[in-house]
Amino acid sequence: MTAIEQTEAARPRGTRLPRRARRNQLLGAAQEVFVAQGYHAAAMDDIAERAGVSKPVLYQHFPGKLDLYLALLDQHCESLLQAVQAALASTTDNKLRVRATMDAYFAYVEDDGGAFRLVFESDLTNEPAVRERVDKVTFECAEAICEVIAEDTGLSKAESMLLASGLGGLAQVVARSWLHSDRSVPRDQAVQLLTSLAWRGIAGFPLHGSEHH
Repeated sequence: MTAIEQTEAARPRGTRLPRRARRNQLLGAAQEVFVAQGYHAAAMDDIAERAGVSKPVLYQHFPGKLDLYLALLDQHCESLLQAVQAALASTTDNKLRVRATMDAYFAYVEDDGGAFRLVFESDLTNEPAVRERVDKVTFECAEAICEVIAEDTGLSKAESMLLASGLGGLAQVVARSWLHSDRSVPRDQAVQLLTSLAWRGIAGFPLHGSEHH
C-alpha cells in the first residue's frame, strides 16, 4: 500500500467542516503529497484522497494544482519571515541575535512537515510565480537582518544588505546541509558552530559611534 492508501482509510470522508477549517485540512494534505512526491509527480487525485474528500470539494477551494502549491508557498514563506523577525527582536545582544537567527533557520528546516522543501528545494523553481515568492522571502529576510546591521554599524544600506544576504544565505544552506546529513551533529552544537563562524565575521565591524566591537 502507498502512504496515501494507508492514510485514506483512517480519514473519514464526507465530514462537513467550516470553510477555513476545510481549507487548512486541504493545505495540510497537499503539503504531505508535495513534500513526498514533488510538484510534478503529485496529482490532485492524490491530494483529495489524502484529505479524504472528493475532487470537486478540492476544486471548490483551489482551481488547480498550481493555485494550491502557491497557497502553501505563501503560508510557509510568511512563517520563515516571521521566525527571522522574531529572532532579531528577541534580544538586544548582537551575539545572541546571531544565534537566534541561525537557530530560526535550523528550526524551520527541522519542522516535521518538511515545508522548507517547498521553499528551498522545489522542483518548480522555473515557474515565475514560485521564483518570485522564493526571491521575495529571501530578500525580506535579508532586509530584516540588514536593518539591524545598518543601525548598529552605521554601514550604508547597500553594504549592510550584502552582509545580511551573506548571513541569511549561510544560515539557510548550512541548516539544510545539516538536515541532509541526518543531523549527525546535535542541533544546539550545530547552531553554536555556525554562530561562532558568523559572529567572528560580523563582530569585526565596530558598533556605530563606539570603538568597541
